[in-house]
Amino acid sequence: MTQGNPLARSEAEIALRDLFLRGLDGDEAAYRAFLQKLGAHLRAYLARRLFGWPDDVEDLVQECLLAMHNQRHTYQSDQPLTAWVHAIARYKMIDLLRAKSAREALHEPLDDDLAVFAESATESSDARRDLTGLLDTLPDRHRLPILHVKLEGLSVAEAAKLTGMSESAVKVGIHRGLKALALRIKGAV
Repeated sequence: MTQGNPLARSEAEIALRDLFLRGLDGDEAAYRAFLQKLGAHLRAYLARRLFGWPDDVEDLVQECLLAMHNQRHTYQSDQPLTAWVHAIARYKMIDLLRAKSAREALHEPLDDDLAVFAESATESSDARRDLTGLLDTLPDRHRLPILHVKLEGLSVAEAAKLTGMSESAVKVGIHRGLKALALRIKGAV
């Protein structure tokens, strides 16, 4: 609606109403155009109201279009079409919000101070012990490159200098060592 004249109809109202009424009179092309324009109108309308749930907007648009198609006989041609459209969209949106509320009520929030989220002083030492035990099963040509490059963060060149191996041998050692560790872990599980 324009500001100066409350009885003046918006461009969306005029275009949608014309297409809708022509569609009701049997003009298939007009009805198809109505549904397309109405879909875009509803997306904008619902997106403003459901900005936190963009994935639900398209589903709701489709539900609204279907409801409007099924209830098209209830439209009173002396009334603004967009008011009828928005009323149906509001009801569908309320249904969605109720359904979400019911689902959310089933979820119990977790407190950050629960024991399950607490830092474990033993976890990292247990993991280090387990990793050290696994690495100790490897020969030095595989264990040392993994230790220096993957755990200590040295470059391949630095690990090669430190171990006296070629850079190629360091890379091969890492690859074969990790493969052997994976097989051992897989066999332990």
